[in-house]
Amino acid sequence: MLNLSSETDRIIKFIKSYCHTSGFVNLVIGLSGGIDSALSAALAVAALGEDQVFSYNIPYRNSHPDSARDAALVAAHLQIAHSSIDLTAVTDNYFDLYAHEAEPLRRGNWMARIRMNILYDQAAKHQALVVGTGNRTELLVGYCTQFGDSACAFEPIGHLYKTEVWALAQQLGLPERVIDKTPTADLWEGQSDEAELGISYPELDIILMHLTEPELYPQCSANPAVVEKVKRLIRNSEFKRHMPPLLTRGQC
Repeated sequence: MLNLSSETDRIIKFIKSYCHTSGFVNLVIGLSGGIDSALSAALAVAALGEDQVFSYNIPYRNSHPDSARDAALVAAHLQIAHSSIDLTAVTDNYFDLYAHEAEPLRRGNWMARIRMNILYDQAAKHQALVVGTGNRTELLVGYCTQFGDSACAFEPIGHLYKTEVWALAQQLGLPERVIDKTPTADLWEGQSDEAELGISYPELDIILMHLTEPELYPQCSANPAVVEKVKRLIRNSEFKRHMPPLLTRGQC
């Protein structure tokens, strides 16, 4: 069982140390309106202070209105600077001109990468590092866009399972509305993370704990077919968790 208080302190120390070593005092983060970015922002504020954290909501024209509202709610709760940058024009111009036949997943991946381009440009403006918002559960099964939402300077909650993210967010007193909402990447209308994954986060976490930390979680009562599915997700997304491969130097 995760000790929430000591884990909070450990993450705060990690953020402070990484920023000090990197020579940065400001952070930029994308606030989606979801729990992962809310918790990452809260920890960033706890580490560096509200004046050093700049948040952005980057909607598309069919993004759910609740996403922008909840992002603003979190920013107000944390008392950090917050802006909205709409990516509709740049997205629609590209697909209208060059890829009008693209399916929702392809468009969603485009938007995830454009959002990160925007965040990195804002980071240049503020002389800041980009804070990642990925959790261990989603990173392990590849539920992220390579060089999109997985691109960042560091991942403050990348070692936490989704269920631990919820628990820590509750511990830190983040808005209940954000904690209780259905998880979604909001890449297209009606999207739900658990529906897309085909498994609930609590069940997925139990399986991942067993598969990746068997010494701590030796038992797993999940359906063997579901366990095999999770193994495939881990295996098939391995490339997302590494820098691009390159050959070693050969003999001249």
